[in-house]
Amino acid sequence: MSRGLDFLRSVLDPRAWAGLLRLLHYTNYSHVRPRRLLTVGDEARLAPNISFAHAERIEIGARSNIGARCSLWAGPTSGRIHIGEDCLLGPDVFVTAANYRVEAGTPVWRQGSDEADVTLGRDVWLGTRVIVLPGVTIGDGAVVGAGAVVSRSLPAGCVAVGSPARPVGERPGWPAVSGESASPT
Repeated sequence: MSRGLDFLRSVLDPRAWAGLLRLLHYTNYSHVRPRRLLTVGDEARLAPNISFAHAERIEIGARSNIGARCSLWAGPTSGRIHIGEDCLLGPDVFVTAANYRVEAGTPVWRQGSDEADVTLGRDVWLGTRVIVLPGVTIGDGAVVGAGAVVSRSLPAGCVAVGSPARPVGERPGWPAVSGESASPT
């Protein structure tokens, strides 16, 4: 009997319903509404829990796959994110085209931001929890290992790891079998 009453109280508790409404609101402003503003190529796959900011400045190429809990944050005024064709972003990848400035005596949330475009070439693979900062270009076919922080551009066909990310090798079998060039975008 006690379990039944506890269940009934929890289901009827208005705080639980308010929490559900907050989750719906978050999903709408971070994914559903911005999703309408994205430019997405054919056959691209996007996890249902990706967070977007300023999605009108985000472009995702055909056949790319954006993993669970990724955040793609274009700049509030000009910074764009371009993800090429056939890219794979693992879970929890964070790509941003804007960084807050550091101004003495000003709270961080009141400071302006510096914006610069981010470009991922075609066939780029970003491992789990990679962070890509503003102004970075990652060349075609590059692979970035899990947990790396990409603060500088990376060449085509490289394998990069670390914080800051640095090339440690070349991607085996790259460029692609079709013989396309390995030039960076």
